[in-house]
Parts: sequence; structure tokens; C-alpha cells
Amino acid sequence: MTDSYTPPKVWTWDKENGGEFASTNRPIAGPTHDKELPVGKHPFQLYSQGTPNGVKVTVMFEELLAAGHAADYDAWLIRIGNGDQFGSGFVEVNPNSKIPALMDRSGETPVRVFESAAIMLHLSETFGNAFQGASEHRAELLSWLFWQMGSAPFLGGGFGHFYNYAPEKFEYPINRYAMESKRQLDVLDRHLAQNDWMAAGEYTIADMAIWAWYGQLVLGRLYNAAEFLDVESYTHVMAWAKRIAERPAVQRGRMVNRTGGDPALQLHERHSAEDFATRTQDKLLTA
Repeated sequence: MTDSYTPPKVWTWDKENGGEFASTNRPIAGPTHDKELPVGKHPFQLYSQGTPNGVKVTVMFEELLAAGHAADYDAWLIRIGNGDQFGSGFVEVNPNSKIPALMDRSGETPVRVFESAAIMLHLSETFGNAFQGASEHRAELLSWLFWQMGSAPFLGGGFGHFYNYAPEKFEYPINRYAMESKRQLDVLDRHLAQNDWMAAGEYTIADMAIWAWYGQLVLGRLYNAAEFLDVESYTHVMAWAKRIAERPAVQRGRMVNRTGGDPALQLHERHSAEDFATRTQDKLLTA
């Protein structure tokens, strides 16, 4: 532990005081540079990276396509570590400069959609409320979807940051956010002890959204924290996570815009279904 910190009367930004990920945030909004976004041939243009929030939407697209919906899309890689999210074109789509962001060009007038849950709901409603289940379960579905949106910042920006990314390890924030992460896992475990899926008695957008964070966490894919958080003790979450991970659409969605790990599982850009067989990084690097 270092000496205790006394906050100044007025906080000022030091861009060097943020560790490896300092470049992904700043205390003001708006673009830092001019850069137009590319536009492909499909009705939906996704600008994202394969973080949990990005995975939610690419899984949604792949599930829609697997279900026979006309939801073909171009997925363009936004490298948040390079500051791509601060380009003028991206800021026009998402003034909050966070991935994912979507341009829906399926109608006469292009529509921008930002925030991952908003994108998922927009896509669902575009295709007849796909993956929402019966209408009488809508309140439960929305409750769990927005539970994820409210809870995951404690897991990612809280626990994940201080445990895995922060330039120094501090006991207090790690304990604080580990406790909250385990509480959230217990919420899920108790619910899944009585239910096969999060809402509506079937696989829905709530499962996709929650799996991208908590399913990947218990499967050892986030923050190298599975042992630390004793994820094996959440047996119902683990069974649910494994069941979803076996879905081919989920496996494809997890590859899109991914930049780390096995090159064979990285598809930096997705423009057609054939790209999964021909344009993963292992193939491009050896071409």
C-alpha cells in the first residue's frame, strides 16, 4: 500500500496517470480527429471491438442469421486502444465514444443506435421481437437485460480494472469489487437454480447480454480471475454458461472484431458468412 491519497480541491486530468488503458478515456466528449467510417454492402453497419459489450451484439446478429432473419451485417473493427472511438465519424454515430455503435441502413433514412442493450432491442424489434419470448414475459426480460447494464460496470470498470488492468494493485478496491462481483454471481446462481434461462422460459436477448459478461467470466475468459472468484462454486451459472457457449452462433459472434488470443478465433472484420472460414487472422497471417 502507498501513502494515503488526499484529493485536491479541483481535480485535473493527467493523461499519464491511468496505466495501459489511459488512452481509452478522457474527461471531455467530442472527436479528437477527422476520420470517416467505412460503409459496406449490408443493411446493418456495426462499429465495434470484441469486448463483452461488443460480443453481445455480434452474438445477436449471428443468432438472428441462424434463425433465418435477413440480418446480414458488416462489422468494422474499432480499436479503442488506438482511440478510433474518438474519430469524427464514430462520434457522429455514438456521441459517447463507446463501442458498439450501429448504423441501420435498412430503411429510407439511416438510423444510428448506440448502447449495446439499445442495439439488441432495436434488432429484436426490427425482426418481429426475435429472441424476446412471449409478450407476457417482457417485463421479466427487460428487468434482467437492464440488470446486466447496471451491474456489469461494477464487474468491468470496478473489479476487472483494479484486479487486472490498474498499474498498481490496491487491496481496498479489489476487495470492494470482488465482493460485489461475487454477490452478482450469487444473484444469477440463485435465479438459474430455478430457471433454465434468464427470462421467458427460453433463450433470449437477456441470456446473450448476461453471458457476454458473466458467462465468459465463469468460463475463464475475463480478467484471469476464475480461480480468484471461485467461479466453480456457482454451479448453475457454470452449467448455463457452458450450454450457451456450445451454440454455433455464439461461437461465431465471439470471433467477430476480436483482437486477442488465438488467431484462429479472431475475425477482425466480418462482411460475409464465408469470412469465418477464409479471413480469420491465422489465415491472413500465413497468406
